[in-house]
Amino acid sequence: MTIETTASPATDLGYVLAKHPDHVATFDLSVGKASVFYPIANAQRCQIALFVDVDVARLAKSTHFRHDDFALSAYVNDRQYTASSLLTVAIGRVFNSALAGSCQTRPDLAERTWPLTIHVPAVGGTPALARQLFEPLGWRVTTGDAAPPVDLTITGQSTVQRALQHLYVLLPVLDDSKHYWVDQTETDKLLRHGADWLPNHPAQALITGRYLAHQRPYIADATARLLADDSAPTNSCQTLTTPSLATTRYETIVAQLKALGASTVVDMGCGEGHLITALLADPQFTRVIGADVSPTALSHAEAALARLPERQQQRATLLQSSVVYRDARLAGFDAIVLAEVIEHVDADRLPALAQSIFGAAKPQHVIITTPNVEYNATFATLTANNTRHIDHRFEWTRAQFAQWVDAVCAQFGYTAKFDGIGPVDPQLGAPTQMAVFSRSTGGAE
Repeated sequence: MTIETTASPATDLGYVLAKHPDHVATFDLSVGKASVFYPIANAQRCQIALFVDVDVARLAKSTHFRHDDFALSAYVNDRQYTASSLLTVAIGRVFNSALAGSCQTRPDLAERTWPLTIHVPAVGGTPALARQLFEPLGWRVTTGDAAPPVDLTITGQSTVQRALQHLYVLLPVLDDSKHYWVDQTETDKLLRHGADWLPNHPAQALITGRYLAHQRPYIADATARLLADDSAPTNSCQTLTTPSLATTRYETIVAQLKALGASTVVDMGCGEGHLITALLADPQFTRVIGADVSPTALSHAEAALARLPERQQQRATLLQSSVVYRDARLAGFDAIVLAEVIEHVDADRLPALAQSIFGAAKPQHVIITTPNVEYNATFATLTANNTRHIDHRFEWTRAQFAQWVDAVCAQFGYTAKFDGIGPVDPQLGAPTQMAVFSRSTGGAE
């Protein structure tokens, strides 16, 4: 596989991938060796190559890898010649920091959008499948005529991290085979590398099924976790350089909390812990509670916290709690956040929600986000009366949301300001609407 850029200076790509153009780097893998070198490296053009030399004998003997049913399948196969899950293992091993979105020597380059051309000379699948997988993500796809294998070239503007994430997930999907046993960790990998783009990919079901080797329990788990991010219809896809609405929402909430001076925060309905991890990355937030009614969601949030540095984990606590019942453990915090929560609550339970949050817990600030139903008109895949997610009990217009917020403020002694999150349509507003409450004086208890 080669990754090439014509950015200026092009050799800055070496900083992001953490590999020096003057050296050939070799890495031991469980099934052979991976080598990294630069066929071209100058200020105008830089190309880095990743070459995986598969040791077929070692692959055959490995108990971690699975083979087809016929007797000589461990030795008679195309694993040495076509890109597969073996190449993704090498990507994770060799480019681990870039895949994680970090660059120690030049942190600014990790966020940079690069003109990239990626060539994988032999992949599984068909040209049509390659286009189906990569084109919705904004890549321009070129393939040879033969299939399989396919001579694949993708070109586009992307961060290096996002490009590697797409390859990491989609190369095994093209091959439709994992050459090691799939377990729960594969679901976590899929969510980790696909969270920003997979929920809205039109081939989400195909990708999930193939990546998880058609194992139904893992597919069901991954699908449920993907649907938990219900920012937009699942067949509306983000482009290469467009951050997901969920990512923008988390960033906006963190910025609001910082501006409010909050240091102790409850994420009510925390799900898998995306907002929690974003808060823990900032030392301003000294105590963070993640609360959810679902034990499954909390187990995934716990797994997400386990990947953080210990000093961040020590500032977090997970609690099972319902937003419609009073919970004394949630009292006394600077802020409580309900991000995309209220629309999952039956309308007749909203007074109980308001009482538990504003009447019992009484934080200094509350941030609530919810879909703006008016913006749904921009989603071609949504018909009239459809909501963005099957579990939404309602979706409000901006006027309906403002009416509810004003009533809560009057009852419990808060003031509120409104804002939108995401791209703004002049007539329809933003896809997500947000209210930021601050406690004043007076109001019913």
